[in-house]
Amino acid sequence: MRTVKDILKAKGNNVITIDKNQFVYDAIVLMDAHHIGSLVVTDEGELAGVITERDYACKVIVKGKQSKTTPISEIMTGKLVVAKLETTINECMALMTGKRIRHLPVLDEGKLAGLISIGDVVKEVIDEQNFVIEQLESYIHS
Repeated sequence: MRTVKDILKAKGNNVITIDKNQFVYDAIVLMDAHHIGSLVVTDEGELAGVITERDYACKVIVKGKQSKTTPISEIMTGKLVVAKLETTINECMALMTGKRIRHLPVLDEGKLAGLISIGDVVKEVIDEQNFVIEQLESYIHS
């Protein structure tokens, strides 16, 4: 069974982070610059939460707050569900669908090792299914 480690091996473990004391505007600018929809939030270099485009839409725009004066810590998701390198793809799928989350920070010995998205997990599932199909077709035609 493939694991989170396999996803990170293929995609890389570069994670864009932002400090919780910066402003929401800074997070949106950073997301735009990197063409991503979420950032890992840190507090003195340690994992503190995640901020997403959805957080911005629901907790800033809808509530009439100002992105240039609202600190990230005020709107970020702080109670995180995380994965480990040895977490299986099926476990990730169950976690993400069960908790209705799209991004999983990955920890290795308590330190941030990467970030995977539901898209990464779905791609891995499809790749694995395609491999099984190819193997079965090869077996049938041999």
